[in-house]
Amino acid sequence: MPYNSLKDLPDAVKDNLPHHAQEIFKEAFNSASEQYDEEETAFKVAWSAVKNEYEKNEDDEWVRKEED
Repeated sequence: MPYNSLKDLPDAVKDNLPHHAQEIFKEAFNSASEQYDEEETAFKVAWSAVKNEYEKNEDDEWVRKEED
């Protein structure tokens, strides 16, 4: 089930990720859901895409990774 907008994302995503990370999640999930039959796989791909650019800080908040 692809997500049409950010407001359609699961609460765990909306309540924890910054706006840009939500956009990454949505696009990655929608793309993966077209490729794979398993929704679980699409979620894994989406979270992996987010983790490429974001990480949790010491306050357990998602922040954009600093470039090396």
